[in-house]
Amino acid sequence: MLDARKTATCPHHAPKDHPAVKPAKVGILLANLGTPDDYSYWPMRRYLSEFLSDQRVIDYPRWKWQPLLQLIILSKRPFSSGAAYKSIWNHDKGESPLMTLTKDQTAKMTEALTAKYGDQVMVDFCMRYGNPSTKSKVDAMIEAGCQKILFVPLYPHYAGATSATANDEFFRALMEATWQPAARTIEPYFDQPEYIDALANSVEEAYASAEKKPDVLVCSYHGMPKRYLMQGDPYHCQCQKTTRLLKERLGWDDTQILTTFQSVFGPEEWLRPYTVEHVAELAKQGKKNIAVIAPAFSADCIETLEEIQEEIHEAFEEAGGESFLYIPCLNDRDDHIAALTRVVAQNLKGWLD
Repeated sequence: MLDARKTATCPHHAPKDHPAVKPAKVGILLANLGTPDDYSYWPMRRYLSEFLSDQRVIDYPRWKWQPLLQLIILSKRPFSSGAAYKSIWNHDKGESPLMTLTKDQTAKMTEALTAKYGDQVMVDFCMRYGNPSTKSKVDAMIEAGCQKILFVPLYPHYAGATSATANDEFFRALMEATWQPAARTIEPYFDQPEYIDALANSVEEAYASAEKKPDVLVCSYHGMPKRYLMQGDPYHCQCQKTTRLLKERLGWDDTQILTTFQSVFGPEEWLRPYTVEHVAELAKQGKKNIAVIAPAFSADCIETLEEIQEEIHEAFEEAGGESFLYIPCLNDRDDHIAALTRVVAQNLKGWLD
């Protein structure tokens, strides 16, 4: 990660009282969604308040939404969400699995990028909501001498509620910098061959070790209101393309793989089909053995470890399903790290070659 101890020196030909300047670096800042500091009530409430107050996530007028959120939703939801987090919490390290996995990914990315670029780069991570904040990490990179920063939201697919809001927070942090670094953000990598290969490898490995071969693979993506698609958000189309490319890479036909959407919130219609309903329908149709993968998540989190493996799994079994295989996110797999390293390298061209 960051090493801010590099010697700072006065620029050549500058007067002796000129402030010292550290050697120029290129910062690579990985960003994930975020996590509460703890699963107890107040940490959960702070996290949920920040998350659900983001108008990229919930775009209702503030005068209408905030009283409902602060007075009603956040009086109850921290308890239910806290219980869900407690069921998956990494108690040994005192943190959520997403935090643990993001640290592991960052360590491997640091190793890979340092091997490629030496001490010209610094790698770290931040969270859009909660800690470590985006601003704290941007400030640390600037302090360490990063005159260029590549911002890397760890979302393969673009969505306003994920990539865009992460970028928003990055640029807000830059607004407060006295000496702004040059800045870049990455394009979504949902169709990059290395990413598709990593997904396919994880599926092939899971199928090879499964006790019962699944009848169908359900690609469950995080949902969003259908209205966002109608407004021009490309997320739905990018998810469909990932499923198609994965199918082609595996050499399968349309009967062996399908796309669904999970994590529905609120009263309006979201992208369909809903995963929790569709897996139950599959069981009723005689598809007794299924596998589920979550390609839109770069690391396992509450939506995969609790929602998929508990809620969605339970819905499948209650409808008559027999064998439910969850295929973990790519996490810190070597092929995933290689794919991310290639994405970063492509976006560093012109800065580092």
